[in-house]
Amino acid sequence: MSHLHWQKSSFSGEASNCVNIAMAPDGTLRLRESDQPEVVLSAGASRAHGLLIAVKAGRLPG
Repeated sequence: MSHLHWQKSSFSGEASNCVNIAMAPDGTLRLRESDQPEVVLSAGASRAHGLLIAVKAGRLPG
């Protein structure tokens, strides 16, 4: 995998455990949790858009 520019969630503040996001060269969105950076989820644009809508709407189980 090529080098990705990971960005920390703004909701994490100074916390050490947080969600990181990156856009891969192939246009897929990559997500990982900082305490397990070796586990990376990948989603295409339409799937990532659906995920963001569900998160914002609070439709994901807690």
